[in-house]
Amino acid sequence: MCFPRKVTYMNKINVTHSCGNYNIYVGENILADALADVFEDKKYDRIFLVTDSNVNELWSEHFISELAKCAKELAGRFVFPAGETSKTLETVSDMYAAFAGAKLTRGSLVIALGGGVCGDMTGFAAATYLRGVDVMQVPTTLLSQIDSSIGGKTGVDLAVGKNLVGAFHQPIAVIADSRFLETLPQRYIDDGMGEAIKYGCIADAELFDGIADRSISRADMVYRCMKIKAHVVEVDEFESGLRMILNYGHTLGHAVEKLGGFTRFSHGESVGIGMLYAARIGAALGYDKSIEARIRASLEAWSLPTVMDYKKDELLAVVGADKKRRANEISFVLLDELGKATVKKLPLEAIGELI
Repeated sequence: MCFPRKVTYMNKINVTHSCGNYNIYVGENILADALADVFEDKKYDRIFLVTDSNVNELWSEHFISELAKCAKELAGRFVFPAGETSKTLETVSDMYAAFAGAKLTRGSLVIALGGGVCGDMTGFAAATYLRGVDVMQVPTTLLSQIDSSIGGKTGVDLAVGKNLVGAFHQPIAVIADSRFLETLPQRYIDDGMGEAIKYGCIADAELFDGIADRSISRADMVYRCMKIKAHVVEVDEFESGLRMILNYGHTLGHAVEKLGGFTRFSHGESVGIGMLYAARIGAALGYDKSIEARIRASLEAWSLPTVMDYKKDELLAVVGADKKRRANEISFVLLDELGKATVKKLPLEAIGELI
């Protein structure tokens, strides 16, 4: 039995997938009520928490106390060093050992409390431990709330590239409580705006304009981004068609991120730069020539970088290892117009020439 508490507001978005459906809970101060809703219908023999060193210090005790209001307690907790450099198979191996130590079964639940690194890696560990245990996503960054926590894509990095090992593993729920953003450094609020701008680019020109002139409220922006993501992943769960548009800016963005050692440019910053290059390539191929300038202005409005100094050959070496590559071609996302994306297969050498 869970005890009610005051909720400022809570929206629910239902996502249907091949094995069922789940709810995305989005709002302010909603954690206890969202947990109550989840556990009303789902029973688990053990609950295990995964988080990073930063989030553990800031939010783990709050999360545990809210969980206790549902008469639930943890069977164990795994804390890894914060940062993209922890997103490795070695960390996942340590996670498996912690799962085993806590005696998790296929009737257990793993909860990812953190940003995109935590959600991606925990989702992958849950997908592969005992050939699959349930996972709940509790994203604590703007970027993970509007993007990576939704849709079931999980993964870890290899030395040659980002997210090259992974699995599709849908969560049983996503709880996006804006209270977690209170402790987020401003750089990572701005970082999340890189993905938000992407959603405007690919699916909602009005959203793009509201972000560019800073007239949209954060609550409305988060909800609209999540609705877009939920719709896309419902239509194309396994990224065989429409879901590819979510990679706008990511092909070159991932290269920028990796060449900077995952520290010089954050993910959202890298995607922003990648979108500029995608717009430049689009213009060279005959698409709308005004898009690059509009994206640049939006990025600058949110203090996001618009330049980098990596050489073409360096970028192409990383792009060549991209998981979207088939033979010598990359499925590259372009914009027919702002708010409408398309996917075009481009030879690697053509990308090099166009940038």
